[in-house]
Parts: sequence; structure tokens; C-alpha cells
Amino acid sequence: MFGAPCWVSLTSRDLDATQDFYRAVLGWEWRRGLLGDHFRTALVGSVPVAGIAAVASMWQMAVAWTPYFAVPSADEAASRARERGGTVAVGPISLQPGRAALLADRDGATFGIWEGELIGNWEAWRQAAPAFIRLHTRDAFDSAIFYGEILDWATDRPGSVEVHYERGEVVLRSRGDVVARIESGALEAAPDPTIRPHWQVHFAVEDVTACARAAEKHGGSVLVETAHEAVLRDPDGAQFTVTSHRQR
Repeated sequence: MFGAPCWVSLTSRDLDATQDFYRAVLGWEWRRGLLGDHFRTALVGSVPVAGIAAVASMWQMAVAWTPYFAVPSADEAASRARERGGTVAVGPISLQPGRAALLADRDGATFGIWEGELIGNWEAWRQAAPAFIRLHTRDAFDSAIFYGEILDWATDRPGSVEVHYERGEVVLRSRGDVVARIESGALEAAPDPTIRPHWQVHFAVEDVTACARAAEKHGGSVLVETAHEAVLRDPDGAQFTVTSHRQR
């Protein structure tokens, strides 16, 4: 399965504070990752759902949630991104048990690529949380072409991500499940980061309202809230969305 989202990771400053916040808001438990003391994997039950890398201060990186896409070759995908006007910010570098790179598309939205073994129980991750990721970008169709050429979307490759155009959005499906959406309207030079081009990670939850109140109680904030979805900001400033299971 190549070209599909395969993981999401949060770059943070304080590992303990980040774990406490997401445990309170999303009910996550934690285990130590393979990469060392600064890394943790979040679990819902026995299903790994996300990673934390507490390296924002150490590596001078922004605090943010980043989606990673599975690729057969990180070096080839990074080269394709450069050729099409994207930026390679980090890597590709070797990390047990594969290779990764952090990229930005032509409009500045950050994403990652991963070459190697997927997380254990990946099928359960794909069907559970996150529900999907959404790219807020200047031009959805232009972005779909950019990512499609890098990640081999809608090709003859077995397991390729399917691309559909529905009600003005680009909708991506993997084995029938919606795994990503791309929508137009972001403003490239906007001072507000919520309306600049960016990938937004959506986590499926049972009770959106309860998550929003827990975020406020534990030092986060609510940017947008409806009955079925809320855009939240953690105490470090990273944005994410909680989405009702019914909305998947």
C-alpha cells in the first residue's frame, strides 16, 4: 500500500506535558518508541494511533502535527518533490526500521514520507484513528496533481490511492475508506496559520463536546466547534481536529 497516509506524528517541546494533555483529551496511553527517550507512541487499546517527537526545541522545528505517506523510495519521492517546486526540509534520513523525510509542498504545507515497514497492526490504525487528514490549500486540483505525481496516486500500481472529485473537494480513498481530503481556499500569505496552507489531522472520537471541554481544562483552546467536529489547539500550539465517528 503506497501513497496512502501511514502515520501521524506530533513535534512537541515537552514530552511529559504533551502526554498528559492528550491522555486527558483523547484518552491515549503511551509506550516508549524505538527511536529513544524523546519519542513515544500513543495507543487506543492495543492500536497505535500516533507518535510524539519531543524535539522541537532541540532541532529548531515548529510544533505541529504532520501526516506521513508510505512510499517505496524516500529518495525518489524527495527528488520528485524538488523537481515539482516542493522543499525538502529534513532527510531523507535512516530511522529504524526505514527511511523518512520531511517535505513541504509548493504552497508551504508540511508533510512527511516514509519508506519501510509500517507500524504493527497498521490495518487497525487505518480503520480507527485518525479518521482522515485534510489539506487546506490554495488550489485543490493543483495540489492533487503535485501530490499525485510524488506519491503515485490514481496509477496502475496495485493498492494505489483512488482520487475522486466530489462537491469541489478532492477526496482520496484507500480500499474504499476516505483517508484524506483536499480543499481550496487557503491564503498563502495569511498571518493566521489556521488559514494558510496546511495539513490538518482529524481524530475520530465518541464525544466531540467532551474533548473540547477537556482541551480547555488542560491548557488548550477551542478554535472552532460544531456538534460533530472541533478544531483544537494544544498548550504548545499544535492544531488538530476531533471528529465524530459518524462523520468519517
